[in-house]
Amino acid sequence: MKNYDIIFFDIDDTLFDFTKSEQAAFSKVFDKYNLLNSLKLYEKSYQEISKVLWRDVESGKTSLVELGPERFRRLFLEHELEIDAVVFNQDYLEFLGEQTHLVQGAEKVIRGLSHKRLAVITNGYTDVQTSRIHHSPLDGTFEHIIISESTGFQKPQTGIFDYAFNKLQITEKANVLIVGDSLTSDIQGGMNYGIDTCWFNSQHKENNTTLTPTYEINKLESLLEIIK
Repeated sequence: MKNYDIIFFDIDDTLFDFTKSEQAAFSKVFDKYNLLNSLKLYEKSYQEISKVLWRDVESGKTSLVELGPERFRRLFLEHELEIDAVVFNQDYLEFLGEQTHLVQGAEKVIRGLSHKRLAVITNGYTDVQTSRIHHSPLDGTFEHIIISESTGFQKPQTGIFDYAFNKLQITEKANVLIVGDSLTSDIQGGMNYGIDTCWFNSQHKENNTTLTPTYEINKLESLLEIIK
């Protein structure tokens, strides 16, 4: 155990169940456009398209602004649907911002660490992420919510960590831990910046990268055993 003073949390698939949130928003937006009949088919295509685009965002090949409508533009092209991808994306993000599905143990862990300085570092859209936190039981528990769209940097870029450290006026990296589910985003980002990392691997995935997190946990509650 180590005495960490500041813990940075990722949001999606770390504190919030993004799969549930995404599915709910996806269902609502397709219902709005009367397209529920082929939802499963669209969902499968969308997942494949989205995965590629998010990798491009992480590597800097595309921007978050471009990603939003582009994923739906590609989806509609594939399925020959004549829908405005920009408007559809706005509707989808609005529904996504209403979703507050938490990962099991998230509230217990955040309450259990209330004596520490807690902050969020997440890739994503400012309005969506702040809305989800605001409407959840975790509202008011974070000192700062740092979102890539607002900073102009994505994890794993060091710029978003510079922004976070300046915002929280942190001078000592040894007292900081980042917790997240993504090896390429959270763990890579933390390692690049020289802070300790905790990989939340709830799906028991194999680590096929060269990255070695400081800690690996399968249940969020295990974090309470790591942090004094």
